[in-house]
Amino acid sequence: MRKRRILEDGALYHVTARANRKEMILDTVLMKDLFLDVVKRAKAKYNFRVENFCIMGNHFHLMLRPAKGESLSSIMQWILSVFAMAYNRMKKLTGHVWGCRFFSRIVACLLEFLEIYAYIDENPVKANQVGNPRDWRHGGLWHDRTGLRDVIDGAAAFVRMVFPEHGQLLLGER
Repeated sequence: MRKRRILEDGALYHVTARANRKEMILDTVLMKDLFLDVVKRAKAKYNFRVENFCIMGNHFHLMLRPAKGESLSSIMQWILSVFAMAYNRMKKLTGHVWGCRFFSRIVACLLEFLEIYAYIDENPVKANQVGNPRDWRHGGLWHDRTGLRDVIDGAAAFVRMVFPEHGQLLLGER
């Protein structure tokens, strides 16, 4: 029997999922963009905020807050299944795309929020993909700095105070 998911109306979650067999399904810009497009479409279908995110080669991280009455499980099921169908169609494959079910954890306090927010920003640096997190085009920091508001909803004032780069709009980097 699988462990019961802890859900709380209006909570902020750290959500992540890894590709089946840790395959690098999100390794190309095309696939990362496809995943982000699916998240954008989910935002049109469901009411939720993305506080921060990072798309890596074989997994992703989202800080996601469903609106009151919205189901985290429904949102994630839609995102993962729609991406899987599109991926399989593009690659002419069948079968599982994602490994185990998605991981979610309620971000319960300010300290956890700050740790997870920074962890998501630093993920591509720790994976030796970029030297500076602001250079990762498939993360919330780059989207904040370039003013893109299609996936991420924009950093709150207190977040910009703690993570000032999220508040520095650099139009020339697009």
